[in-house]
Amino acid sequence: MISFKQTFFFAALIFFCVTACKNFDSNTDRMNKFKTEEAKYRPLFHFSPENNWMNDPNGMFFYKGIYHLYFQHNPNESVWGPMHWGHATSKDLKHWEEHSIALIPDDLGTIFSGSAVVDYNNTSGLGTTQNPAIIAIYTNHDSEKADKKEAIDFQTQSIAYSLDDGFTWTKYTKNPVLKNPGIIDFRDPKVFWYEPNQKWIMSLAAGQEIQFFESKNLLSWSYLSSFGDGIGNHGGVWECPDLFPLPVNGKGISKWVQLVSINPGGPNGGSATQYFVGDFDGKVFTVDPDFQKAMEKDHSYWIDFGKDNYAGVTFSNWSNEAKGVLYLGWMSNWEYANQVPTTKWRSAMTLPRELELTENQEGYRLRSKAPKDWDKYTTKTLKKETFSHQKETLLIEKGTLDLSAFQINLNLVNLENNKYTFLLENSMGDSLMFGYDQNKHQFFIDRSQSGDTSFSETFSAKPSTAPRTKMSDSLDIYFIVDKMSLEVFFDEGETVMTEIFFSQSPFETLSLKTNAETVKIENLQIRELSKK
Repeated sequence: MISFKQTFFFAALIFFCVTACKNFDSNTDRMNKFKTEEAKYRPLFHFSPENNWMNDPNGMFFYKGIYHLYFQHNPNESVWGPMHWGHATSKDLKHWEEHSIALIPDDLGTIFSGSAVVDYNNTSGLGTTQNPAIIAIYTNHDSEKADKKEAIDFQTQSIAYSLDDGFTWTKYTKNPVLKNPGIIDFRDPKVFWYEPNQKWIMSLAAGQEIQFFESKNLLSWSYLSSFGDGIGNHGGVWECPDLFPLPVNGKGISKWVQLVSINPGGPNGGSATQYFVGDFDGKVFTVDPDFQKAMEKDHSYWIDFGKDNYAGVTFSNWSNEAKGVLYLGWMSNWEYANQVPTTKWRSAMTLPRELELTENQEGYRLRSKAPKDWDKYTTKTLKKETFSHQKETLLIEKGTLDLSAFQINLNLVNLENNKYTFLLENSMGDSLMFGYDQNKHQFFIDRSQSGDTSFSETFSAKPSTAPRTKMSDSLDIYFIVDKMSLEVFFDEGETVMTEIFFSQSPFETLSLKTNAETVKIENLQIRELSKK
């Protein structure tokens, strides 16, 4: 006869086994989902964190042949949470290596966005001229004070320094170096060396304006001026400023460019980054009068018209022969960033882009140079000099190339008043459409049928559009697809659109559709890309 204790034991054992099996099945499903995410969505050439959440790029600098990228990071969950600075490096901006977390929360709060500089002259006294300190300037966010709503001065600016080229950090013992004057949003310091006056300049987001501060040593800061009242888009909070000079191509002069990210208020909804062109005298940034008139007439001055390029800033300590700057953005949008269908990791960065300043018949325009130097990662190349386009031209046939990651250059010549649609498709029924409508003088991306869009009502509610700023009957196009992203550079980067998508499987074919009769395709080059 079985006793009560034995009955209870066997019942408990059966319950444990059933629960364990269910948990095993659940964990197996979870692991399979992780593997699926890795196979379908993990980009090859865009940085993404190994695990958990990422947003704004922070503290980017170039030193001793290495690009350093820090980023807003929640190391515990795949949604936004207590912010740390993650860290990754690259030697070619296409292959990234992630390192241990650089900055963790402290008594002053979590670690919000900021920048980093190489203190060559040892103005801070924290390094030496032989071994310059890397100085990170960041926002401490006191979430406890913010949650209690007892005060509004819960964001302050602090610094940390590194004596081993940015791999380990020591926080300054007298933080914060810039206290809050009583502004709720007081954050995202971007610092650069202003050579004419031998001083450091800080751009700081303060509500819906940018404030400028100066310092001789990075340790103490004085207010200079403010910018933003009555100009630009004010549909949301201003964030992540950046100020830098750029030569105007072919003009022999230079102007200053102020970047300002805003959320919401973007041209296609949610997050986006606007820019202003003017002059800076070491104290005040003044918008160029003609630029201001043009902006008041039609605000089309966005660094990217796609929905997924936000909070971008430039690398410090980097230069090229053209005296341009190197820019990198967060490839997502706050409308849906926490809901996108990945769980092991969330978010990737855009590809880095060199920024140039041009002048056309409408005035100054910021231009993004598409990333090049793909030879090392090119596995197949297709080229065709010139061919006439039919109503539907199959540019890439199924089985010709692996379209998980690929890059294309081409020119459309003899444009008519018609619509030109590039169509990426797979056998699962997914399609991604983008192109140019000459009737409307407008570029577009339509991801409504691109795969999984169920996680957000706004993700694909309507196509994204961008006005064309160049008047021409030919169109230069460069675009790159990398697993879950599309970056399109029109007119040599005068207009750029970046958007993410989540197709059920890689696209297999690429077509160009139009009712135009005379268009020609010239200089077509297609590269299949892979990590070798």
